[in-house]
Amino acid sequence: MIDTTLVSGPVAGRVAGTDWSALVSELDEHGNALTDRILTPAECQEIAALYGEPAHFRTTVDMARHRFGSGQYRYFTHDLPDIVRELREAFYPRLLPIARDWAEKLGKPAPWPDELSEWLRMCHAAGQAKSAQILLRYGPGDWNALHRDVFGDMLFPLQVVIGLDAPGVDFTGGEFLMTEQRPRAQSRGSSTTLPQGHGLVFTTRDRPVATKRGWSNGPMRHGVSTVRSGRRHTLGLVFHDAA
Repeated sequence: MIDTTLVSGPVAGRVAGTDWSALVSELDEHGNALTDRILTPAECQEIAALYGEPAHFRTTVDMARHRFGSGQYRYFTHDLPDIVRELREAFYPRLLPIARDWAEKLGKPAPWPDELSEWLRMCHAAGQAKSAQILLRYGPGDWNALHRDVFGDMLFPLQVVIGLDAPGVDFTGGEFLMTEQRPRAQSRGSSTTLPQGHGLVFTTRDRPVATKRGWSNGPMRHGVSTVRSGRRHTLGLVFHDAA
Protein backbone atom coordinates (compact mmCIF):
# COMPACT_ATOMS: atom_id res chain seq x y z
CA MET A 1 0.00 0.00 0.00
CA ILE A 2 1.29 3.47 -0.92
CA ASP A 3 1.59 5.92 1.99
CA THR A 4 -0.22 9.11 0.94
CA THR A 5 0.29 10.96 4.24
CA LEU A 6 1.08 14.61 3.55
CA VAL A 7 3.98 16.32 5.26
CA SER A 8 4.67 20.02 5.54
CA GLY A 9 6.70 22.54 7.48
CA PRO A 10 10.42 22.62 8.25
CA VAL A 11 12.33 19.35 8.03
CA ALA A 12 13.36 19.54 11.70
CA GLY A 13 9.71 19.66 12.75
CA ARG A 14 8.86 16.62 10.66
CA VAL A 15 11.71 14.63 12.19
CA ALA A 16 10.65 15.75 15.67
CA GLY A 17 7.08 14.72 14.89
CA THR A 18 7.98 11.04 14.71
CA ASP A 19 6.89 9.02 17.75
CA TRP A 20 10.41 8.72 19.12
CA SER A 21 9.37 6.76 22.19
CA ALA A 22 7.94 4.00 20.01
CA LEU A 23 10.88 4.22 17.61
CA VAL A 24 13.41 3.81 20.42
CA SER A 25 11.59 0.74 21.73
CA GLU A 26 11.63 -0.87 18.30
CA LEU A 27 15.24 0.11 17.73
CA ASP A 28 16.28 -1.41 21.05
CA GLU A 29 14.43 -4.61 20.18
CA HIS A 30 15.40 -5.06 16.54
CA GLY A 31 18.32 -2.73 15.73
CA ASN A 32 16.26 -0.77 13.18
CA ALA A 33 13.02 1.22 13.13
CA LEU A 34 11.02 3.27 10.62
CA THR A 35 10.23 6.96 11.10
CA ASP A 36 7.00 8.59 10.00
CA ARG A 37 7.02 10.13 6.53
CA ILE A 38 9.44 13.06 6.59
CA LEU A 39 9.79 13.93 2.88
CA THR A 40 7.17 14.59 0.21
CA PRO A 41 7.31 12.67 -3.09
CA ALA A 42 8.47 15.87 -4.81
CA GLU A 43 11.34 16.30 -2.32
CA CYS A 44 12.30 12.65 -2.79
CA GLN A 45 12.40 13.12 -6.55
CA GLU A 46 14.46 16.29 -6.15
CA ILE A 47 17.09 14.47 -4.09
CA ALA A 48 17.14 11.43 -6.39
CA ALA A 49 17.67 13.72 -9.40
CA LEU A 50 20.89 15.00 -7.83
CA TYR A 51 22.50 11.69 -8.82
CA GLY A 52 22.73 13.04 -12.38
CA GLU A 53 24.64 16.16 -11.24
CA PRO A 54 28.25 15.03 -10.56
CA ALA A 55 29.29 18.41 -9.12
CA HIS A 56 27.49 17.50 -5.87
CA PHE A 57 29.72 14.46 -5.26
CA ARG A 58 33.33 13.77 -4.34
CA THR A 59 33.45 10.22 -5.72
CA THR A 60 31.39 7.44 -7.31
CA VAL A 61 31.69 3.80 -6.23
CA ASP A 62 30.90 0.86 -8.54
CA MET A 63 29.88 -1.87 -6.10
CA ALA A 64 30.60 -4.78 -8.46
CA ARG A 65 34.17 -3.57 -8.99
CA HIS A 66 34.82 -3.68 -5.24
CA ARG A 67 32.81 -6.87 -4.71
CA PHE A 68 30.29 -4.98 -2.55
CA GLY A 69 27.35 -6.26 -4.60
CA SER A 70 25.99 -4.57 -7.75
CA GLY A 71 24.91 -0.98 -8.33
CA GLN A 72 26.39 2.44 -7.69
CA TYR A 73 26.57 5.04 -4.99
CA ARG A 74 28.02 8.52 -4.72
CA TYR A 75 29.47 10.38 -1.75
CA PHE A 76 28.41 14.01 -1.45
CA THR A 77 30.98 16.76 -1.01
CA HIS A 78 30.86 18.72 2.25
CA ASP A 79 28.82 21.36 0.39
CA LEU A 80 25.59 19.46 1.04
CA PRO A 81 22.28 20.40 -0.58
CA ASP A 82 20.19 22.29 1.96
CA ILE A 83 17.63 19.54 2.50
CA VAL A 84 20.32 16.89 3.08
CA ARG A 85 22.13 19.15 5.56
CA GLU A 86 18.86 19.94 7.36
CA LEU A 87 17.94 16.27 7.65
CA ARG A 88 21.33 15.37 9.13
CA GLU A 89 21.19 18.22 11.62
CA ALA A 90 17.61 17.35 12.60
CA PHE A 91 18.33 13.67 13.25
CA TYR A 92 21.54 14.05 15.27
CA PRO A 93 20.00 15.44 18.52
CA ARG A 94 17.26 12.78 18.36
CA LEU A 95 19.75 9.95 17.95
CA LEU A 96 22.27 11.26 20.47
CA PRO A 97 20.42 10.10 23.64
CA ILE A 98 20.07 6.62 22.13
CA ALA A 99 23.77 6.47 21.31
CA ARG A 100 24.72 7.55 24.83
CA ASP A 101 22.33 5.04 26.40
CA TRP A 102 23.75 2.19 24.30
CA ALA A 103 27.31 3.18 25.19
CA GLU A 104 26.45 3.19 28.90
CA LYS A 105 24.86 -0.26 28.70
CA LEU A 106 27.91 -1.68 26.93
CA GLY A 107 30.42 0.09 29.17
CA LYS A 108 31.89 1.99 26.22
CA PRO A 109 32.98 5.64 25.91
CA ALA A 110 30.38 8.12 24.67
CA PRO A 111 32.51 10.85 23.07
CA TRP A 112 29.67 12.56 21.16
CA PRO A 113 29.08 16.22 22.12
CA ASP A 114 25.71 17.93 22.02
CA GLU A 115 26.46 19.68 18.72
CA LEU A 116 26.97 17.79 15.45
CA SER A 117 29.40 20.46 14.25
CA GLU A 118 31.65 19.87 17.26
CA TRP A 119 31.57 16.09 16.72
CA LEU A 120 32.56 16.56 13.07
CA ARG A 121 35.45 18.78 14.12
CA MET A 122 36.60 15.94 16.38
CA CYS A 123 36.38 13.52 13.44
CA HIS A 124 38.46 15.84 11.27
CA ALA A 125 41.09 16.30 14.00
CA ALA A 126 41.40 12.50 14.12
CA GLY A 127 42.02 12.30 10.37
CA GLN A 128 38.43 11.55 9.29
CA ALA A 129 37.70 14.54 7.08
CA LYS A 130 35.82 13.11 4.07
CA SER A 131 32.07 13.49 3.70
CA ALA A 132 30.21 10.21 4.24
CA GLN A 133 26.73 11.33 3.13
CA ILE A 134 25.68 9.01 0.36
CA LEU A 135 23.19 8.73 -2.51
CA LEU A 136 22.63 5.17 -3.73
CA ARG A 137 21.15 3.98 -7.02
CA TYR A 138 20.10 0.40 -7.84
CA GLY A 139 18.70 -1.00 -11.07
CA PRO A 140 17.35 -4.45 -11.99
CA GLY A 141 19.61 -7.19 -10.61
CA ASP A 142 21.50 -4.83 -8.27
CA TRP A 143 22.00 -5.60 -4.58
CA ASN A 144 24.20 -4.63 -1.62
CA ALA A 145 26.24 -7.16 0.34
CA LEU A 146 25.82 -7.37 4.11
CA HIS A 147 28.32 -4.99 5.70
CA ARG A 148 28.98 -2.36 8.36
CA ASP A 149 29.77 1.31 7.59
CA VAL A 150 32.87 1.94 9.65
CA PHE A 151 35.15 4.64 8.23
CA GLY A 152 37.61 5.03 11.12
CA ASP A 153 37.89 5.01 14.90
CA MET A 154 35.52 7.97 15.32
CA LEU A 155 32.18 6.22 15.02
CA PHE A 156 28.57 7.22 15.61
CA PRO A 157 26.55 4.05 16.34
CA LEU A 158 23.39 4.96 14.40
CA GLN A 159 22.57 6.10 10.89
CA VAL A 160 19.51 6.75 8.72
CA VAL A 161 18.53 5.67 5.22
CA ILE A 162 15.63 7.45 3.49
CA GLY A 163 13.62 5.88 0.67
CA LEU A 164 13.36 8.14 -2.38
CA ASP A 165 11.31 5.91 -4.69
CA ALA A 166 7.98 4.13 -4.12
CA PRO A 167 8.26 0.34 -3.66
CA GLY A 168 5.85 -1.60 -5.83
CA VAL A 169 5.52 1.41 -8.14
CA ASP A 170 9.02 2.58 -9.08
CA PHE A 171 10.74 -0.72 -8.28
CA THR A 172 10.21 -4.20 -6.87
CA GLY A 173 12.51 -6.15 -4.56
CA GLY A 174 15.26 -4.11 -2.93
CA GLU A 175 14.29 -4.73 0.71
CA PHE A 176 16.59 -3.42 3.43
CA LEU A 177 18.24 -6.39 5.16
CA MET A 178 19.78 -6.77 8.61
CA THR A 179 21.44 -9.70 10.32
CA GLU A 180 22.20 -9.95 14.01
CA GLN A 181 24.92 -12.19 15.38
CA ARG A 182 23.42 -13.46 18.63
CA PRO A 183 25.46 -14.69 21.61
CA ARG A 184 25.88 -18.49 21.50
CA ALA A 185 23.16 -18.80 18.81
CA GLN A 186 22.72 -18.69 15.07
CA SER A 187 22.34 -15.32 13.36
CA ARG A 188 18.88 -13.78 12.96
CA GLY A 189 17.81 -11.83 9.87
CA SER A 190 15.12 -9.27 9.09
CA SER A 191 13.91 -7.40 6.02
CA THR A 192 12.14 -4.04 5.73
CA THR A 193 10.38 -2.49 2.76
CA LEU A 194 11.41 1.17 2.86
CA PRO A 195 8.46 3.43 1.99
CA GLN A 196 9.07 6.56 -0.06
CA GLY A 197 9.83 9.55 2.15
CA HIS A 198 10.31 7.53 5.34
CA GLY A 199 13.60 7.06 7.16
CA LEU A 200 14.93 3.86 8.64
CA VAL A 201 17.13 4.34 11.69
CA PHE A 202 19.54 1.45 12.16
CA THR A 203 22.69 0.52 14.00
CA THR A 204 26.01 1.18 12.28
CA ARG A 205 27.90 -1.73 13.82
CA ASP A 206 26.38 -3.28 16.96
CA ARG A 207 23.81 -2.73 19.69
CA PRO A 208 23.28 -3.78 23.33
CA VAL A 209 21.40 -7.03 23.81
CA ALA A 210 19.98 -8.04 27.22
CA THR A 211 21.21 -11.42 28.48
CA LYS A 212 21.03 -13.26 31.80
CA ARG A 213 24.48 -11.88 32.61
CA GLY A 214 23.63 -8.30 31.73
CA TRP A 215 24.15 -6.38 28.51
CA SER A 216 26.01 -8.06 25.68
CA ASN A 217 27.36 -6.65 22.42
CA GLY A 218 25.21 -7.67 19.42
CA PRO A 219 27.11 -7.25 16.11
CA MET A 220 24.85 -6.38 13.16
CA ARG A 221 25.25 -6.03 9.41
CA HIS A 222 22.99 -4.47 6.79
CA GLY A 223 22.49 -4.72 3.05
CA VAL A 224 19.88 -4.64 0.29
CA SER A 225 18.17 -7.58 -1.41
CA THR A 226 18.17 -7.89 -5.21
CA VAL A 227 16.13 -5.28 -7.07
CA ARG A 228 13.84 -7.22 -9.41
CA SER A 229 12.60 -4.35 -11.56
CA GLY A 230 12.75 -0.57 -11.84
CA ARG A 231 15.15 1.78 -10.13
CA ARG A 232 15.67 2.35 -6.40
CA HIS A 233 17.33 5.47 -4.93
CA THR A 234 18.07 6.01 -1.24
CA LEU A 235 19.74 8.76 0.77
CA GLY A 236 22.15 7.66 3.49
CA LEU A 237 22.77 9.96 6.46
CA VAL A 238 25.94 9.07 8.36
CA PHE A 239 26.90 10.96 11.51
CA HIS A 240 30.66 10.55 11.34
CA ASP A 241 33.01 11.54 8.52
CA ALA A 242 35.36 9.16 6.74
CA ALA A 243 39.12 8.67 6.79
